[in-house]
Amino acid sequence: MPFNSLNFWFVFPLVFALYWVIPVRYNQWRKVFLILASYLLYMNWKPAFAIVLMGVTLITFFGSLLIEGKQPHKKKRLAWLFAFLALLPLLVFKYYNFLNDSVSHGLAAIGLKFSMPGLNWAIPVGISFFTFQAVGYMLDVYHGKVNAERDILDYVLFVSFFPQVASGPISAANELLPQIKEVHHFDYDQGRQGLKFLLWGMFIKLVIADRLGLFVDTVYANYIHYNGTTCFVASVFYSIQIYCDFAGYSLMAIGIARTLGFNLPDNFRRPYFAISITDFWRRWHITLTRWLTQHIYIPMGGNRCGKIKNYWNIFVTFLVSGIWHGANWTFVIWGCMHGFFQIIEKAVGLQKYEGKSKTIRTLRIFVTFLLVNFAWIFFRMPDISSAGIVVGKIFSDFGVPELSGLDVFSQIILFLGIAILIVKDFRVEFLPDRFAFLQKSFFRWSVYVVLFVMILTLGVLDSGQFIYVNF
Repeated sequence: MPFNSLNFWFVFPLVFALYWVIPVRYNQWRKVFLILASYLLYMNWKPAFAIVLMGVTLITFFGSLLIEGKQPHKKKRLAWLFAFLALLPLLVFKYYNFLNDSVSHGLAAIGLKFSMPGLNWAIPVGISFFTFQAVGYMLDVYHGKVNAERDILDYVLFVSFFPQVASGPISAANELLPQIKEVHHFDYDQGRQGLKFLLWGMFIKLVIADRLGLFVDTVYANYIHYNGTTCFVASVFYSIQIYCDFAGYSLMAIGIARTLGFNLPDNFRRPYFAISITDFWRRWHITLTRWLTQHIYIPMGGNRCGKIKNYWNIFVTFLVSGIWHGANWTFVIWGCMHGFFQIIEKAVGLQKYEGKSKTIRTLRIFVTFLLVNFAWIFFRMPDISSAGIVVGKIFSDFGVPELSGLDVFSQIILFLGIAILIVKDFRVEFLPDRFAFLQKSFFRWSVYVVLFVMILTLGVLDSGQFIYVNF
């Protein structure tokens, strides 16, 4: 059930109240309650999806028990077997049609006609996220980083915990499982912090991301009829939209979990102030970057090898990242672009910033944003051909930008919201210890009230889907 839906905000206060009403001595029943709430909320999308969620959960739970303690050669075979079984639903639901179409088109190009029947199944919500979380746990057991979990209730809650099951953050076993085993007492400060995350996440999603989407969707759906300058503005707006949408979801998930006594890992750290593509991936979708680093990049050799092998490891890691995002050649191109950018940075020594020049830092932030923005065009467009046309128009068809899809009032609200976002992120990034008056109670509560009023009066309250739920 989407966090920005009216139904969720009728249900969540009830979940919150019942969870904390259950006495501490019945902690096991609290877990059962959270599992039931998580599955019921997840089944709101489509009940059959819960079968896939439970299937991946049971495969990795029992697989980890069988892997632990085995001899290295047998352990490795079991790890491969159960990783394949756990990933199989993801491969079938998300990539079967893509592979089938690609093979059919490839054979048709050389005069052969062959195709398997297509599948019309809907992709289970969050399958990429909960599968990676479950498989990541099993691989941690295989590498001896954590012990296999023997309490099935704890593990079921670990995989299905409703704040994060649809779009992350992707928690590691040593982060979330110990918290599940703890007895939680309501903490006012933790709850207040959670509400702050929730408020800011709702603001950037409803006031900024969804309003930007009105313009971006209009332009990208009819890009042939717009000049290149308008297409470029749409690309910049999409960069901001996807950040506010996904970071907004992550903050809401973190905030909701905090109100229930759980701390989920941060997923974003002001990525558009990155000074390189390498730095960008330390700030963007942090938990996915960590998963790919630990389970793809490092096992391949990481940077503990020659330069060429290291560059190959980087490229493959980001190729996997692109494939993870979706079954489309546009995502493959997007992932390859990020891998290629990082290889170039590393080859010329630009992946780190050691100077103190503000001018150089500003220039690097600007160039990094343009590269990320350019790659987002391929991420957003439905096919490579469309993305190529948009890029071509940007570099050739200049003109006055048109803000189609937005009336004057919407434009004012949009630019006000973006200004608030930039000021807030700029202060946290560059001036964290300045402006002490911002911490005064009166000022903070004034900001909370203003943001809340803006959400209710200016937010796009249509329960618009979160972008990353589709992945």
